[in-house]
Amino acid sequence: MVQQTSQFNADHVLDVKNQLCPLPVIKASEVIQALASGQVLHILATDPGSKADIPAWAEALGHKLLKQEAANGVFEYWVQKG
Repeated sequence: MVQQTSQFNADHVLDVKNQLCPLPVIKASEVIQALASGQVLHILATDPGSKADIPAWAEALGHKLLKQEAANGVFEYWVQKG
């Protein structure tokens, strides 16, 4: 379940705008590996497929999707490393 709260502080921001599937998930996987458990990755994407891909990826790998939102064609995700 995605929490509907105010902005989360991110430990790292990953900008994968203008990159298509599967690159947003591949790059998020690479970056989150370098984070410590509990740290937050903020992902910025424009691929509409990321709306399904990022939450499924986070759940499959035991990470927590803290929040997701969309505005002006940009999809944002805050994922806490499990």
